[in-house]
Amino acid sequence: MRAVAGSKRDRQRQARQAKLAALAAARRREQRRRTAIWVGLVAVVVVGLIFVFSALGGDDEGTDVAADGTSTTLPTSTSVSSGGSAAGKPCVAVADPLPAGAPAVPVKTGAPPTQLIKEDLKVGTGAEVTPGATVTAHYIGAACSTGKIFDSSYSRGQPTPFSLTQVIKGWTDGIPGMKVGGQRLLGIPADQAYGSDGRPPNILPDEPLWFVVEITDTKPA
Repeated sequence: MRAVAGSKRDRQRQARQAKLAALAAARRREQRRRTAIWVGLVAVVVVGLIFVFSALGGDDEGTDVAADGTSTTLPTSTSVSSGGSAAGKPCVAVADPLPAGAPAVPVKTGAPPTQLIKEDLKVGTGAEVTPGATVTAHYIGAACSTGKIFDSSYSRGQPTPFSLTQVIKGWTDGIPGMKVGGQRLLGIPADQAYGSDGRPPNILPDEPLWFVVEITDTKPA
């Protein structure tokens, strides 16, 4: 009788253990199911956020000072509103704070320039820039119709090297004759800058530009 009773108790214990094991396995399966659901939800949220940020994020490319689609060399520091044309709009004074170390841009307010304006603010004493030369220069540029500073090497803390054969016509024609150490104001009509295409949103179509350029080095072509 003891052996039979022991066998019965063993069977009952084994049955309880099997039941507990089954319950534990069921709990683990439920936990894995819930974890998979949460992982899926998180993945959906992440993908959705990436899509939203991609849709809202702008293309923060720099202003291309090179003419006729040549490579960008001069990045943009400030954007202006896009849309419309600046044709016929008067020039206004610079509306933005100047970057540290940058000279003021003495925009000639009123009627926009129709011919290239070259005005030496400081005559240099170094080597003279010749046509087609490669120069290194500090510069700051403002849009005629808005007074917005759209580009400035002073914001980046160092002058920029470029060839006068790879920039807008207003620079190609406006910088030769300067000497190292000099500063020159350039008032550039739209047709010697970016014309009817502009460089939205930084430079509107038909936008005249004002620059102060400071030559720090020059190498002949």
